[in-house]
Amino acid sequence: MPPESNNPAEVKSTPTPQQITEAYKVVANATRAASSNFYYAFITLPPEKRNAVYAGYAFCRLADDVVDEGGYGDQTGAALDSLETHLAAAYAGNVHDSGNGEVPVVKEATPAMWLALGDTLHKYPIDQQHLLDVVEGCRRDFDDVTYETFDDLVEYCKLVASATGLALIEVFGYEDERAVEYAIDLGIALQLTNILRDITEDLEIGRVYLPANELAEYGITLYDLRNKRITSEFVLFMKFQVGRARNYLASGVRLFPLLDKQSRQCPETMTHVYEILLDQIEKLGYDTLNNRASLSKFQKFKLLSVIWLRSRGIRFV
Repeated sequence: MPPESNNPAEVKSTPTPQQITEAYKVVANATRAASSNFYYAFITLPPEKRNAVYAGYAFCRLADDVVDEGGYGDQTGAALDSLETHLAAAYAGNVHDSGNGEVPVVKEATPAMWLALGDTLHKYPIDQQHLLDVVEGCRRDFDDVTYETFDDLVEYCKLVASATGLALIEVFGYEDERAVEYAIDLGIALQLTNILRDITEDLEIGRVYLPANELAEYGITLYDLRNKRITSEFVLFMKFQVGRARNYLASGVRLFPLLDKQSRQCPETMTHVYEILLDQIEKLGYDTLNNRASLSKFQKFKLLSVIWLRSRGIRFV
């Protein structure tokens, strides 16, 4: 049992089962409203694990939104501090009230989200550091972003994506410790794919995730990127980057057989979505500066159909 807090801003509370049920409905609706490709993967999980993933996703999404959409200005860092304070309280089983003027309450965070997350954290052995790493990764997006080398970029990917995967596999369930290594690689693969898809959008908010030394090696300048110049050098650069993402994906899929059988379809579906995105990038001739790779309505319908059939025990070779 954690010690009683001496902080008057932290008070013990015992939520009712009905309150917890309602809290999970809130995070489920928030996940659905986010229109994330991840939602198609999450719905494949058994109800209790699905609820836990919704709660974790809501927290990670919130940290990202504080930086990207929260409108906190010079209070962004303090808002992220607030998330960390609330997270610590959730782990301690407390309802935290930070309305004391010292740090801003993150206005998008509802009491229901913290209640759902707190319940999840006491059901599954999620290391608090994984969620703190996500917040730290979001801090790195706070100012203008550049990465000199791919190794630097990988460290960022591990924070914002692999850390999320490490939290997820504690919900999924595994026994073989190799699952940790593969979850890290899978997270890197997914984040690299996002980066290749969103080059133009990131440039518009002052972020360049592509390694500077590799851009220079291929003879690509920021002027080229900002003016959406699809040169032969850019195509070669993107072809290399897509191949790298696929290599990480190939390593990451080794995770699947190590997971609890009830949970495997979730990361399988997630990975399939990103395989489609990489295929789309290739079909666009690697021109993600002028076009956005995404799933078509038909691809989404097909994906949901496969999920529905598998939920009824029908699988395809």
